[in-house]
Amino acid sequence: MKARQATCVAIGGRGLLIEGPPGSGKSSLALALIDRGAMLVGDDGVMLEARGERLFAGPHPNTRGLIEVRNLGLVDMPVCEEAAVALLLRLDEAAPRFVETAETVEIEGVALPMLRLWPASAVSAIKAELALERFGLAAR
Repeated sequence: MKARQATCVAIGGRGLLIEGPPGSGKSSLALALIDRGAMLVGDDGVMLEARGERLFAGPHPNTRGLIEVRNLGLVDMPVCEEAAVALLLRLDEAAPRFVETAETVEIEGVALPMLRLWPASAVSAIKAELALERFGLAAR
């Protein structure tokens, strides 16, 4: 397993990996998704392992069950021990306005759909769920 600086939540058994520069809102998006029923896999650090054609994310041992809530600090959360990553969301202020197909990225030798998402949106959690539904890999 390899550590990667990213945040991950599980939605309906599928992992949503969230990346972006420091302060871009990875933890805030994860918290909003958790409020909508997602489960935390890991915040600001996850362990990734390729198995066959799938990439699995698990909590980093140093931050397992913790999420950083800006202005409050680290908060304990229930954790999902493992999720097959179905989509990578990259928080990016230069995200395109319209997208017809997801980009593809390779992580640990596994091809994943990737979508750039503008980070400063009041409805980012809804957009993330729609992106997972529209562009994410099917559940294993």
